[in-house]
Formats: sequence, structure tokens, C-alpha cells
Amino acid sequence: MIKRIINFATAALIFMLAFSSTSLAALQPGGPSTNGNTNINSTLSYTDVVKILEDIERTSKGKVEVSTLDQYGKSEQGRSIYVAKLGTGPQKIWIQAQIHGNEKLVTEAALQLLKTYANSGEKDVERVLEEATLYFIPMYNPDGAEMNIRHTKLAESGKLIDLNRDWTLTGFEAVESKVVYAYWADVKPDFAIDLHHQGLKQVYGTNESTSFSLGISLAPDGPTLPGTGYNKITKQMMAYVYDELKDYGYTHIDRYQVGVNREKGIGYDIDIRGGVVSAMMMGLNYNNLNPEGHSHPAVFFETKGNTSDGSLGQKSNGYLTKQNYLALKSLVYGYVTGEVENVNENEWYKIPYYPLAGYLTDYAGTIPVNTDLGY
Repeated sequence: MIKRIINFATAALIFMLAFSSTSLAALQPGGPSTNGNTNINSTLSYTDVVKILEDIERTSKGKVEVSTLDQYGKSEQGRSIYVAKLGTGPQKIWIQAQIHGNEKLVTEAALQLLKTYANSGEKDVERVLEEATLYFIPMYNPDGAEMNIRHTKLAESGKLIDLNRDWTLTGFEAVESKVVYAYWADVKPDFAIDLHHQGLKQVYGTNESTSFSLGISLAPDGPTLPGTGYNKITKQMMAYVYDELKDYGYTHIDRYQVGVNREKGIGYDIDIRGGVVSAMMMGLNYNNLNPEGHSHPAVFFETKGNTSDGSLGQKSNGYLTKQNYLALKSLVYGYVTGEVENVNENEWYKIPYYPLAGYLTDYAGTIPVNTDLGY
């Protein structure tokens, strides 16, 4: 739909009108430095996010319902985790951002999409809202966001916890994990999108810096995903997004991989079972809150850079935010309308990627690609 209904001028106008001056400042060129003097003044704070959510709800004419997850609990430092809900359709779509506190531009993108759904009268937007109900968690990790660190910090011990490795059968360590999991088990979404940032890498076969990576946390055709039943649909989703965005200016897209070695020309797909969206696809039943084993497909986006001191800086926060916004808007529409299901799943392998050397896991180390996976 992007190529048919959104051009650069329209997208630019949407972003200029989207927010107050506080949040608009975060979309200007420039961004976190690479010399350890990162300035996060132009990115959204927890207070900013709460205010923007309240403003969106107030101006949405009843379309958006903003609430906290306080009934399930608060963060380790006592902050409320906010969710915005809108739409009247039966398909439930879950969108989460900033599970890592130093990955801030994705929160901007999620909020901008929420504002579009709340105020736009475009036909594609109205169709989404008629056929789906959307649940936005724009700042999953409010404590980490305020500390500008990847993790959260346990209140009692001070231990740092990566919230995206905390959804495990052995039990959750962080309060935030228990809160969001309990809410997820109650909502029972049909589809989820998780928004992240990543470090510097280059698109295979080019000298172009990757600005956007398309990821599936359980490797397609790998050790785990085929057993979930979501091997095909997740590949279709990512191929759909790639086709929609590949001609968008300044965007250099590839498949998400780790352990990339440009000299050897190899990379590794991840197969992380303790990640949040992985647990969603596997139907995690923690503390018997999901006894029926509800599960659903889920994918993630990775934008280059984050705001940790000494980390990669963005040349332009604006276009990095836009690529997330456009990808989100496109994928939600494609999923709701069924266009995604018309995509050839093998188009996934046309997204640029380094030749696969194996799978990086959180349960068996690195598994070579030629290992018999037993299916």
C-alpha cells in the first residue's frame, strides 16, 4: 500500500503535523554521537510519552483508549506501563517498542502510527480499524528508558535484566516481564510486531550501511520455528515489508543476522527461545496464565543505532523513524487485508543476507547450518 498511497511529500507532512514541538525536535537531523558524548535531550522521556498518549486520547474523539497496566503491577522503580487501544475489529494486533531502554526512535514511530490511526480518515486506516483492534505498548521498559540503558534494574538486588530474554518457563526475574506477560495472556493477540535498534553493519555485497533489518526471532526453517506452525507466515510478512520499502529513499534493508563476518562472507540467524516474541510464538504458559497455550506469529524490526554513550549515532533521526512508521503501517494493512498471505514465502530469501553459517541460540550455543534439525 505504501507505494500506492504514500509518497515522500505526504509522509513528510504527516510527520511535521504529528506531534508537539517537544517530540518534533527528536525528528530533526543529527542524533546520538559516536564519541561517548551522546545527548538524549531530543528523544522522548517517559513523561513525554505519557503526555503524548494523553493528548492522542483526548483528540481522538473516542477512538483511542489509554490505560496503564497497574492492575498487573508497575515497573521495578514504580512506573506505570502504558498501553493504547483502538479499533473495533476482531483481529488483535500487538505493537511493542523500547523493550530496551536505549532504543528510543522506535517509540517515536509507534506513537506516530497511533496518532495516524486516531486522526486520519484515509480509507486504508479506516479499513484497519474496522477489521482489527490494535494494542500499542510504546515504552515497554520505562526504567531503562529513563536510565538510558538497555536493561532494567531489579529493585532489591540491583541486578540488570534484559527484558527481551526474560520470558522463560523457569520464571520471570523482572516485574515488567510479569506485568506485560499477564496482560498478553489476557489479550491473546493474533499477531505481534516488536521494534528495536541495532549496531552498525553493511548490507551483504555492498558498501551501504544497513539502516533497517527485518527479523524473525526463531530462525525460519531453523531448529524451532517450523514446529510452531508460523514458519511460512512470518517469512511472508517480512517479504511483504521488504517489497513495500525497498525503493524508499535512503533505506538500506537486509535480513537481521548476528555474528556477521564480511571477510568470510557469513552470518548467523538467531533462534532465541527466551525472547518475548519467541515466547509468544511458542505459546509460553508461565504460572498457568496461558493454560490453553495460545500463540501467534510475531516479527521484529531493527533500526540502526541506539542512544548508549559511545554507541552508533544516527545521521538522521527523522528518516530512521519514518522507515519504522512506514513498515509498521504497511505490515498492519497487509496482515489485516490478507495481502501478506498472497506473498510467495521464498521471497524471504531475496532479502539481502550473508550466507548462513548457522543459528545462534540461547539454549544450545551455536548450531551449524548443516545440522540435522529433526524435521
